[in-house]
Amino acid sequence: MDFLVRNAGLGDILEKIRDGERISVEDGIRLFQSPDLLAVGYLANIVRERKNANNAYFIYNQHINYSNICTNLCKFCAFGKDKDSALAYEMTVEDVRQKVRERLSEPITEIHMVGGIHPDLPYSYYTDLLKVIKEERPDVHIQAFTCVEIAHFAEISGLGIAGVLEDLKKEGLGSIPGGGAEVFSPRIRKLTCEKKLSGSGWIEVAKIAHKVGLHTNATMLYGHIESLEERLEHLDMLRKAQDETKGFLAYIPLSFHPKNTELSKMSQMSRTSGVDDLKNIAVARCFLDNFPHIKAYWVMIGQKLSQIALSYGADDVDGTVKEEIITHMAGAETEQAMSREQLLRMIREAGRIPIERDTLYNVINSY
Repeated sequence: MDFLVRNAGLGDILEKIRDGERISVEDGIRLFQSPDLLAVGYLANIVRERKNANNAYFIYNQHINYSNICTNLCKFCAFGKDKDSALAYEMTVEDVRQKVRERLSEPITEIHMVGGIHPDLPYSYYTDLLKVIKEERPDVHIQAFTCVEIAHFAEISGLGIAGVLEDLKKEGLGSIPGGGAEVFSPRIRKLTCEKKLSGSGWIEVAKIAHKVGLHTNATMLYGHIESLEERLEHLDMLRKAQDETKGFLAYIPLSFHPKNTELSKMSQMSRTSGVDDLKNIAVARCFLDNFPHIKAYWVMIGQKLSQIALSYGADDVDGTVKEEIITHMAGAETEQAMSREQLLRMIREAGRIPIERDTLYNVINSY
């Protein structure tokens, strides 16, 4: 396989990766531009197996999206709605309690909860959400509220970012998901999500979270109008932040789903290709040398491609999910949930060892 990589003109990158040397932004762009997907995947797999051996992780989790009412109304989003929209909804605190109660018989270890930037809900609503979840499931890990939501809470509470994070920790927040990062480029944000927290603002919230003892994930929404250079600029900002704080758990590339979005109405866009999906995972694994985990989010790219991704740098497929809304409102045709047995089969068929984990990647069970 080394011959394949050298024949693809990537021999110098192979040497860097074998020697544990950091690749450059320019190297990352070359990997994206290379037509030899197998060669790029081979490089990513070297890093993957060095960091995670033959293991592939999953989690038994539940998703709750408490409201889709949002003031940002990003052009790539089919989930967020104006509060006057017929499709708008918001859960009461007791609605969220009921969502948790419905699944108390299941061995859920993580509740993943995010929503829109609501113009009217008080800060106490969000702390109450954490309280009721902990009342119903005291031992569950709550991964909730994107960096964008945290910045909003800081504004409406007057507590500042660090103050809000310390307050939410006290009420049961365990970690922060990676959403809201989109693409950090100011050009992209001006064209697609002008009202949203800036890319540098997102990074700053994540770094403060790490400093107060909260781990976070990181994402990038790719496959719309961003350039390869903007993808690498995004990854470079994440890598530099991780050098500083070491607080990111996993990176999750998110493929753009155009259906029902304003961006799709502006110009005809199709779903990302399988090649692009695998390249985003593989390049990230090669470039983000300080990230312990790269996730192939099956909700976004499907079960079959997620299996293949386990040989292209990914070592995690997320989990059971239990009712995903955001991606499905944008036209995702994947299932709403997967069972533990389905996840085990998916991982085993890919030739990997299934490892059930908790949110912080502590091993619950090795199969």
